[in-house]
Amino acid sequence: MIRVLLADDQRLVRAGLRLLIESEPDLELVGEATNDLRALQLTRSQMPDVVLMDISMPEVDGLEATRQIARDELLASVKVIILTTYSTDENVFEALRSGASGFCVKDTEPWELLQAIRVVASGNALLSPGPTRHLINEFVSRPEVSHVIPTQVEWLTEREREVLRLVAAGFSNREIASRLVVSPASAKTHVSRTMRKLHAHDRAQLVVIAYETGLVAPGHATGRTPGQTGLSG
Repeated sequence: MIRVLLADDQRLVRAGLRLLIESEPDLELVGEATNDLRALQLTRSQMPDVVLMDISMPEVDGLEATRQIARDELLASVKVIILTTYSTDENVFEALRSGASGFCVKDTEPWELLQAIRVVASGNALLSPGPTRHLINEFVSRPEVSHVIPTQVEWLTEREREVLRLVAAGFSNREIASRLVVSPASAKTHVSRTMRKLHAHDRAQLVVIAYETGLVAPGHATGRTPGQTGLSG
């Protein structure tokens, strides 16, 4: 059962999402918050698997709430999906830096949102409903000051660097295993070890780190046929 917390200040939006989540036998709604302070309280008390977080709410915005969740070691298993009205919202880029596993626009198809929840809860994939992958590519190509220390990558072994490149290219653990000629279990271990060394909250942050440190250049991630996303774990 995937435990979901809903944080949105619009009653109509919450009602629609509540009905959608409660219609699925593998999803359980464990709480609703109308502001981000309450969302933080419920996240700490209910320990959901996934938080659907509105990017703009009263008191504390969704980005700061996401940062606080990502920084709290006790909440390491909690994943955040940012909900936003516009796919071009500038804050989406900062959301990825803040520790969100991805985002969904509020007019996304219901099946896409449900898939997003399941994918993020699995912990094995980078969320890619709608334009997320496009936004990541745009985000990492921006000439902004990096929040990541480039020497972080020096902590990795050569194999771990290759794994990081493949994660940035959107390859799943199984595909990584095939490329490196190792077992899927070994590939998963390499990914997990790389995340620990880089203090990455999830695979989304691995992608950000790979681009920000210059290990991968935008448009040169490697090896995937145009049109493929291949982001499942």
